[in-house]
Amino acid sequence: MGAVQVPRPGHRIVALDTTSEHGSIALVEDGVLVEEIEIHSPDGFGHVLFVELNALMNRHGWAYDSVHGFAAASGPGSFTGVRVGLSAVKGLAEVTGVKAAAISNLQAIAVFGTGPVRAPFCDARRNEIYGGLYDAELNPLAPEMVAPLETWVATLPPGAELLTMHPEAFPVASRPVPRALASAIAQLAPRRWRDPAELDANYVRRSDAELKWTDR
Repeated sequence: MGAVQVPRPGHRIVALDTTSEHGSIALVEDGVLVEEIEIHSPDGFGHVLFVELNALMNRHGWAYDSVHGFAAASGPGSFTGVRVGLSAVKGLAEVTGVKAAAISNLQAIAVFGTGPVRAPFCDARRNEIYGGLYDAELNPLAPEMVAPLETWVATLPPGAELLTMHPEAFPVASRPVPRALASAIAQLAPRRWRDPAELDANYVRRSDAELKWTDR
């Protein structure tokens, strides 16, 4: 006889965002947020992610093999941060035999909107922003892009709701959203479950190394 399969508890999702220095982790069960924590780590998340995740799961009595799916922010953002989050989620999903999801940060920001057309954006440095366009059901209406703010805004349809984490940093009227995106990533994950090996980063902008290589 084969091993007895012990049923997992309610539908549990672990979601994380490590794409900027202000990261977050969320535990969601049956669509309800159990807890979300913010992690500020300017020098990266490789040394703190599992420390924080283990503490959070232990606090709520969760075991890794009780989770139904793991989700991570796929970018755009820090190239190293994106890789840390996706690698963690891939590894956890592979070991526990469940699905994984890679969710765009911009789509996660759009979760906090209220308008029929939502235009999330965030700082991309170099006097540029990462921007996207979504409908109220969070379906993409245009490809995500990196461009100067004024260039991107000029492409938006009239009445699009602008959303960003730091509205005070930009010369346009926009709706503020939380820095912690992990709970929004968990909300979006069920529509994006994949085999862990299929997950890919959403850099939008190529890395400096790639740009230098193609310029040779």
